[in-house]
Amino acid sequence: MADAPLAMRVDKWLWHARFFKTRTLATKLAAAGNIRINGQKQSRAAATIRAGDVLTFPLNQNVRVIEVVALSTRRGPAVEAQALYIDRDPPQPRKRAEKITLSPAFREAGAGRPTKKQRRDEDSFTGKGRVG
Repeated sequence: MADAPLAMRVDKWLWHARFFKTRTLATKLAAAGNIRINGQKQSRAAATIRAGDVLTFPLNQNVRVIEVVALSTRRGPAVEAQALYIDRDPPQPRKRAEKITLSPAFREAGAGRPTKKQRRDEDSFTGKGRVG
């Protein structure tokens, strides 16, 4: 990174820093106006950033606050990408969602095979059926 540029497009930097798998995804986020550079909302993917800028953007149901430390000339391995920024507000680990268990619908023993109407009623009761 000895010949790193002084300024760079925000979408390209987000892709180089491996926040997004493709540059197209980074461009869509920036073009939608979902990114802030130093607290100012940007609606262009071509907005320029420099070392020392602070980026705020949503990613995977978290709001990321990233300080740009360096700019790069290529999208290198993850170790290189992590050297490009400092995470000011790392995402908190998610709480595990409690599993909702539904008890199966009760049927009398020996009642035989359910009719189609009975199966629909059981499915709508347990939430297994189609909605619509």
